[in-house]
Amino acid sequence: MNMSSSHALWPEFIKAVQHEVAPALGCTEPISLALASAIAAQHLAKTPERIDAKVSANLMKNGMGVTVPGTGTVGLKIAAAVGALAGNPDGKLEVLKGLTQAQVDAGKAMIAEQRVSLSIADVPHILYSEACVFHGEEWAKVRIADSHTRVVYIEHNGQVIFELADVDAATAAAAYDIASAKAQDVYDFATLAPLEMIDFIDAAGVLNDALSQEGMKGTLGLHIGATLQRQIATGLMSEGLLSNILIRTTAASDARMGGATLPAMSNSGSGNQGIAATMPVVVVAEHIQASKEQLTRALMLSHLMAIYIHSKLPKLSALCAVTTASMGAAAGVAWLLTGNFKTVSMAISSMIGDLSGMVCDGASNSCAMKVSTSAQSLYKSVLMAMDGVGVTGNEGIVAHDVDQSINNLGQLACQGMVQTDVQILQIMLHKQAK
Repeated sequence: MNMSSSHALWPEFIKAVQHEVAPALGCTEPISLALASAIAAQHLAKTPERIDAKVSANLMKNGMGVTVPGTGTVGLKIAAAVGALAGNPDGKLEVLKGLTQAQVDAGKAMIAEQRVSLSIADVPHILYSEACVFHGEEWAKVRIADSHTRVVYIEHNGQVIFELADVDAATAAAAYDIASAKAQDVYDFATLAPLEMIDFIDAAGVLNDALSQEGMKGTLGLHIGATLQRQIATGLMSEGLLSNILIRTTAASDARMGGATLPAMSNSGSGNQGIAATMPVVVVAEHIQASKEQLTRALMLSHLMAIYIHSKLPKLSALCAVTTASMGAAAGVAWLLTGNFKTVSMAISSMIGDLSGMVCDGASNSCAMKVSTSAQSLYKSVLMAMDGVGVTGNEGIVAHDVDQSINNLGQLACQGMVQTDVQILQIMLHKQAK
């Protein structure tokens, strides 16, 4: 290992994790629109009577089918409405924390009275939300672009209050720079950095485990986790570490997608990605009775590896990014069980060979299905790697080098799946129009 080059990246790794791993209440795409609405309402300084919302095609895809927390209602319109009426403009991804039933009812009334419009914005941004709120002749508009909380434009009654001159994705990513990093660098940092430098990641385990426990009640989403747990009693599933990984990881996604009012610790702007990067590591750490330090380092390895892999992808794409977050979890689990980088890299490459075709067809309760599939793949890939077996560079998009495998996956998402994304949205919009 080149210690000097490795250490030079450590401050950037810290900034990356602090920027990309954050509490989020609800699916982050509707929440982004809710935040735009809340900030617009703050500048209007009057109760909004009408809302005109516009979002990018990708954000429309990810917001159409998901339950907004605390509302029991699906979709972007309710997010815009309750964000404008009751959102905390300073709350970032927790903008809707603490909604009351009266506030939710008022938002639903706005929608029923057709005072909330929603359309696709013709913008170059993959991630974009815009809310214009009205009271009589007065209005205020807010635009968010390139990341879920990045405000790029505020206007009130025709006066521009705030505008970023450069609103491209490169500027959004400028909070940190890990472009020169390799998977080995990520591994070295997580396993060698002083514990006090990285122990803030422990909060991910606490938040996402609480969400998992909520999902195990079996009342939210598709309650897949609770269903699988019941099947152990019937003998249709066997009890064991794999079952426990699937059940507890999926239960957290059930709760999140089903509208639980508990926050998830997100990764790369997604609660499900945060869950996928966290819960398998927590479950395996408990199983082997890992020390607190081991759990901390495994969580840091998982979350940072997930960020590193996701940095090769668009912010939103046709590739389900729960898969890449689960590749991070594979790294954390492999390190817990073997303590060596070779197993980590083999497991990640095998997952790329396994899951590279999983598409994102919008955020919804069925995301928990993809979470369970990815969790199963990671454990299978780790066990194979521990036995010296994995998908090799002779097969498909997998390369002999793990970093090249990751780059190939990024090329597939950035270039090869663009038309797939368009087709998925067309199918979803056609369904909604019927």
